[in-house]
Amino acid sequence: MGLTSASTGGHLLSEEWNNREGEQLICLAGNPNVGKSTIFNTLTGLKQHTGNWSGKTVGIACGRMQRHREILLADLPGMYSMEAQSEEEKAAADFLKKGSPMVVIVASASALERSLSLTMEILEAAPQAFLCVNLMDEARRMGIRLNLQRLEERLKIPVVGVSSGSGEGMRALEERLTEWAANPVSCSLPLPRTDRDRREYAKKLIGEVCQGRGRILSERADRILTSKYLALPLILLFLAGIFWITMVGANIPSDFLSWSFQQIGSWLDRLFHWLGVWKPLHSLLMDGIWNTLSWIVAVMLPPMAIFFPLFTFLEDVGYLPRLAFNLDRPFQCCGSCGKQALPMCMGFGCNAAGVVGCRIIRSPRERLLAVVTNSLVPCNGRFPFLAVMAGLLSLIWMDGNGIFAAMMVLSAISLGVLMTFLVTGLLSKTVLKGIPSSFVLELPPYRMPKLRQILVRSLLDRTIYVLGRAAAIAVPAGVLLWLLANLSIGDQTVLQCCTSFLDPLGKWMGVDGTILMGFLLGMPANEIVLPIILMGYMGTGVMSQSSTAVMEQVLLNNGWTALTVMNVMILCLFHCPCTTTLISIYRETGSKRWTVLAAVIPVLLGIGMCVLTRLLFSIV
Repeated sequence: MGLTSASTGGHLLSEEWNNREGEQLICLAGNPNVGKSTIFNTLTGLKQHTGNWSGKTVGIACGRMQRHREILLADLPGMYSMEAQSEEEKAAADFLKKGSPMVVIVASASALERSLSLTMEILEAAPQAFLCVNLMDEARRMGIRLNLQRLEERLKIPVVGVSSGSGEGMRALEERLTEWAANPVSCSLPLPRTDRDRREYAKKLIGEVCQGRGRILSERADRILTSKYLALPLILLFLAGIFWITMVGANIPSDFLSWSFQQIGSWLDRLFHWLGVWKPLHSLLMDGIWNTLSWIVAVMLPPMAIFFPLFTFLEDVGYLPRLAFNLDRPFQCCGSCGKQALPMCMGFGCNAAGVVGCRIIRSPRERLLAVVTNSLVPCNGRFPFLAVMAGLLSLIWMDGNGIFAAMMVLSAISLGVLMTFLVTGLLSKTVLKGIPSSFVLELPPYRMPKLRQILVRSLLDRTIYVLGRAAAIAVPAGVLLWLLANLSIGDQTVLQCCTSFLDPLGKWMGVDGTILMGFLLGMPANEIVLPIILMGYMGTGVMSQSSTAVMEQVLLNNGWTALTVMNVMILCLFHCPCTTTLISIYRETGSKRWTVLAAVIPVLLGIGMCVLTRLLFSIV
């Protein structure tokens, strides 16, 4: 499956518009990464995800203007030309050609010449157009000065300059857009017909309306960050710094939250005793549900609240597209293209989102490669797990050294990326043979990070979302585990029977049956694997406390060694993708075979690497 009019919902949007009287459809079109989605969000009040790299919008989002409900806005995927070169461009171009709607062309003030060439192409298909020059603040920082009044006179269409990130000019845009929607004017400019003529005309216009130095600073920075020799060391340095800050900074808030939940738990316990709650129900509520929830919040929230803002900072600055550029050559060697690095980076946030993001890859073969291997990198639900395990390994080997713990997390993530390369290469040489396609990626300009936006996006869209998802799934998981731990078969609980059955396989892999049971029961969400393991060790499904220190002591008391911790980290990296990711894989591929393969590959990798690690430890 690729990005088509049907898959994006563009055909339904056109039908809805055609069937409603007195309403107008206005499309937002333009180059990738010019701020279309930000403008769309501001005008509609919706929450379309935005980011400082091309390819974020892979479908057609639709919404009504907040102040003018009769106007329907459609946010189209970015395009470089009406002569489509990729599936997302084709979907946008087809929509413009078939529907001939009113169009707001969003252009970048810092790269206006390229935007003007596309503007003239769009005007041929949809002459009722409005030009919105975005990122005016960015252009000013670069020393670029634009005469928009002169540009409006030359193009003979309305032109408005805005800075969507800061809100500058958005009210003026809304007012002029409303006036124009009520009285649309078609472009009367004699348009150049060939690409060469368009480029020449755009260059001539730029000479008339633009003055300034351009993107000199960005180019200088790119000489370092995309350097042949410095790119990889800098990537590792950035990631190591992020993980070190996360590991060191999470301990104090984690202990505070643990103490807070213990106090609240004591109060609830006394309340249930006072109310005379039935003892089994009392145990279920406190031991099965409350302690699971408190552990998830106390142990998982601090590292997520630190890591996600730092990772979002790199995204907002514009570093992630540089990462894709640097990884293009390794992916080419593996029979794929560098564009696979973009959904792989999205997979660090959520593997399901990364799978959907594979739509930006034009080649069906390479899209399948990216979909099948996306879950080999850890998602945000696995980062806290890895951080806790790295801290425990540091405690065993290095007396709790934070730098060592950060390097272990970095090593785990590097292993995930390495296995992505290896599995991609193996599949491309066997079941998915083919020649890798070319990769064209525009590097966006470096932008000053918007701290408020970073905090809102990282804390609300990522931290709270992941935490809420984990908590929602942890409630039934806590109930299930409590039942397994309190229902008996003979002289053993059901949980003990299951762990005993899995224990031989676990020992062969260098872990135990309780750990394997945790991963099996945690399939709905990666976030609940560790609390399930901890509750399993308590025998009765009880977790009495939720602090990191107590958790580490519980694990060590149950025979965990450095080998156990390392293999648990491996299983955290390589195990069956969560249910949401598997559903996304099936929807994107439409194939049960590829969905099963995407589930089986990481499981086999995890088992094989655990066995290998156990053998190496036995030799050493």
